[in-house]
Amino acid sequence: MTSEESVDVVLIGGGIMSATLGSLISQLEPDWSIRVYERLGEVAQESSNAWNNAGTGHAALCELNYMPENHDGTVDAAKAVSINEQFQVSRQYWAYLVSTGALPEPHNFINSTPHMTFVKGEANVEYLRKRVAALKDEPLFPDLEYTEELERIAEWTPMLAKKRNPSQKVAATRIAAGTDVDFGALTRYLFEDMARRGASIQTNHQVTWLKRQKDGTWKLRVRHTVGQTPKTVTARFVFVGAGGGALALLQHAGIPEIKGFGGFPISGQFLRTTNPKIVAQHQAKVYGKAAVGAPPMSVPHLDTRVVDGETALLFGPYAGFTPKFLKTSTWFDLPFSVRLHNLGPMLQVALKNFDLVKYLASELLASRAKKLAALREFMPTAKDRDWELITAGQRVQVMKRDPQKGGVLQFGTELITGADGTIAGLLGASPGASTAVPIMLDVLARCFPDRFAGWEPKLREMIPSYGTTLSADPEVAAASLAETAKVLELSA
Repeated sequence: MTSEESVDVVLIGGGIMSATLGSLISQLEPDWSIRVYERLGEVAQESSNAWNNAGTGHAALCELNYMPENHDGTVDAAKAVSINEQFQVSRQYWAYLVSTGALPEPHNFINSTPHMTFVKGEANVEYLRKRVAALKDEPLFPDLEYTEELERIAEWTPMLAKKRNPSQKVAATRIAAGTDVDFGALTRYLFEDMARRGASIQTNHQVTWLKRQKDGTWKLRVRHTVGQTPKTVTARFVFVGAGGGALALLQHAGIPEIKGFGGFPISGQFLRTTNPKIVAQHQAKVYGKAAVGAPPMSVPHLDTRVVDGETALLFGPYAGFTPKFLKTSTWFDLPFSVRLHNLGPMLQVALKNFDLVKYLASELLASRAKKLAALREFMPTAKDRDWELITAGQRVQVMKRDPQKGGVLQFGTELITGADGTIAGLLGASPGASTAVPIMLDVLARCFPDRFAGWEPKLREMIPSYGTTLSADPEVAAASLAETAKVLELSA
């Protein structure tokens, strides 16, 4: 026999998205009851786990895929500026929580780490020149440094230049005010604060069934994964923040808005070293250009990581394929996600993305020696014995119906909301974690339109730039960057 409970809000999944939405709701509506269900024994164990992502704090300072070269050779800064704007919203909210004591000392989850780009070959160097020209006057990209001199690159981070052929054509950019974010730690702290405010965080609990009732509420069946009797929970609002598991739950919910959506899983690996002599010589996140056919999330990068107070270096990712949608799910995720309404778009994506299929096949067949050779493109002195191979988090790229193309593979995140605002869910991947706050603000605006205007004064208190565009005013942008850097104890 199942027990029954009733709450205001249910958040499915214990990652950064549920943590962010729950944190916002607990600030805006402290009297609402919030229940979080996470099927694993701890929160932040899938994509939000620090070793399952690069922790870059995606601000488009170094990620070249946010500024691709157009067919006519031009480079547009619009998307990079938009991504940076979103990250600043997240930073402002984190700074507010630190200032109120809701989050602990910021070095526990965010640290200053310069963001760099590094390219080789005349064509790539010319592209980087164009990128710098497009960004040089953008207020959110202050103090952008550029060089084609190997000696200067060596000053920024020695391991890129050590034993590199001096005749090789190279170029690099650097912004000292970049960050490394431990999203696992941040997620845990957000949930801890929610719990202090009255939310119930229940691990080892899996939502197995959900259905909309005639009165607009949702009934969910929740199974305790260690064998206790299932229970039924009724909620006024449900958010599906289950990462790769979100697609199946939204399909099960039966909302029409999910029709035409599918998922393409991409796994990954990183090489990691904790050798203090090597770690001490590289203090930056350095991004290169993706291989032909590679998805944007597979852009090679050599990163400084600070996890649980310990510094390491991470290189990758090396893409792979598995039909799993989560690291800890089943091999049947992909086939079980296929429906009549998404079969056509998925087939269209398969036919139009041969380069991606070819790239994934080459990655699957790559030997340890080939993986190390890729690392040596960034760090010529890298030695096999210093690096271990670790498995990264699963990413599920969005496939969706397109009126003109039949189906498209979308890189990024896709917010799905029910027409009546009682359910929402998030599909997709990077730069999700870094832009979690603006994404969750979008959830609130879509799902609670009758309350949102009343929340705006509190939102402006928590996020000073709310409702404005920082990049439109250099002085305001500079002041905002300086203020959040001060509160978060970062380099300005």
